[in-house]
Amino acid sequence: MDADISELIDRALAEDVGDGDVTTEATVDAAARARATIIQKAAGVISGLEVAEAVFRRLDPEATVERLGPEGEWREAGAPVLRVEGSARALLTGERTALNFLGRLSGVATATARVVRAVAQAGGTAEILDTRKTTPGLRRLEKRAVADGGGVNHRAGLYDAILIKENHSAAAGGIAQAVRRARELRPDLPVEVEVRDGAEIDAALDAGAPRLLLDNMSPDEIRAAVAQVAGRAELEASGGVDADTVLVYATIEGLHYVSMGALTHSAPGLDLSMALEALPAK
Repeated sequence: MDADISELIDRALAEDVGDGDVTTEATVDAAARARATIIQKAAGVISGLEVAEAVFRRLDPEATVERLGPEGEWREAGAPVLRVEGSARALLTGERTALNFLGRLSGVATATARVVRAVAQAGGTAEILDTRKTTPGLRRLEKRAVADGGGVNHRAGLYDAILIKENHSAAAGGIAQAVRRARELRPDLPVEVEVRDGAEIDAALDAGAPRLLLDNMSPDEIRAAVAQVAGRAELEASGGVDADTVLVYATIEGLHYVSMGALTHSAPGLDLSMALEALPAK
């Protein structure tokens, strides 16, 4: 478990537990042991098991954990997900934090899987990308959830790829200047340029941009852009794409990618529950 994820778990537990789980401490003996089973109550894709396991182990280092199903696979409602045996107090105290992580991340994976499956069934070939519109502090986990759902991760942040947007071009003096400066300064990084019309497409291509972000274009405008580019650059559609409109874009021949902020910023959580069974004390 990386240090930043470990710290995230600590903050989440501190937020929920504070100076103590008063209900559990008042009702459950410190020596009591139990077995907890997490069940998914809705169909979907599980993601985030490592984090959920770590929550319980943080509260009971001697807890034993058994995964009852894989991440990244569509499963129906009622499927068992995770079984944990250990301190009854630890299981009860960690329940909500573990389910919050697991429900959130599985919700992102499930939303992604629904889109990816729909695109494939419609005969679309464009890959579905995530964006940086993630929950602060959860980006790495949410992007992994997108991958578990069959999506493809875009850049991780501002440090691992160059994406020249409208405001960058304006500040640099134009698309051509922005592209040339970026390629000269960081030839080791991939470069993508946001374009809004035919003139900006020509400017980006003339400057050697290898990938274009077609921003808030209609399907007809994207088809025209595909024809204009004629294979000289990779093409990504972006801007307000959701589950209702993604098929229109992802099935356009010649479009390589469709990015969807909705995969992370609007994904509903997957409903899960935890049942507890008392065990004999050691």
